[in-house]
Amino acid sequence: MTAWLIAIYAFLYAPIAYLIALSFNDSRLVTSWAGFSTRWYATLWNDPALIDAALLSLRIAALSATLATVAGTAAGYALACFGAFRGRGLFQTMLAAPLVLPEVITGLSLLLLFVTLEKTVGWPAGRGAGTVTIAHASVAVAYVTVVVRARLAETGSVLEDAAADLYAAPWTTFRLITVPLMAPALISGWLLSFTLSMDDLVVASFAGGPGASTLPMVVFSATRLGVTPEIYALATVIVTVVAVALGAVGWLARRRATPP
Repeated sequence: MTAWLIAIYAFLYAPIAYLIALSFNDSRLVTSWAGFSTRWYATLWNDPALIDAALLSLRIAALSATLATVAGTAAGYALACFGAFRGRGLFQTMLAAPLVLPEVITGLSLLLLFVTLEKTVGWPAGRGAGTVTIAHASVAVAYVTVVVRARLAETGSVLEDAAADLYAAPWTTFRLITVPLMAPALISGWLLSFTLSMDDLVVASFAGGPGASTLPMVVFSATRLGVTPEIYALATVIVTVVAVALGAVGWLARRRATPP
């Protein structure tokens, strides 16, 4: 059993370790080691195309995650707390569609929507960062809804009913009880939406335009002409940032779990 676990983890993480090692190779060739060097990180730092694409992706991801969290929270709350209402089945089906539809279908449908809106009402005036943000938010809403709905189903309505028995106003109950109970789901949904946006290539390719090339789009275009060590350096930076973030979260979780 241990040998199988080692083999599985090696299969998953050995390519990442190999990629990190290649980012420090002085040669452009992956077949030969020319010595340790950090020049590809300097090249990455001085590459305006990659830097601008990374900053654009961060802005789009943050805004789309926020929009998806707001809309997904409302949808999850409605499904968990409003009981049976007219159109509930259709509402659930529409929310679940992005979870099961291929991304190419979602991207194509959004492209047709934006083109139709531009011809009929004049908005959006071309496709760019705004349309990519809307597209990512519309896809991520489904994920946030699932997380929020599951959290509310788990916590139940006992505390809200107790607050109502103590004559708390509905808004006060929602603000002081429901929102704190949903907080873990809100954070998880936002982070999930942010990650989906940063990772997306297909939907952004349909919804974006010439002036809205996200980081996955730039990297994909670069790899079509041959992967360079600069891309390895970029991947290493991303892996390092994610590893540090996960380590910090794990450390905080252990610290909170440890009694004083």
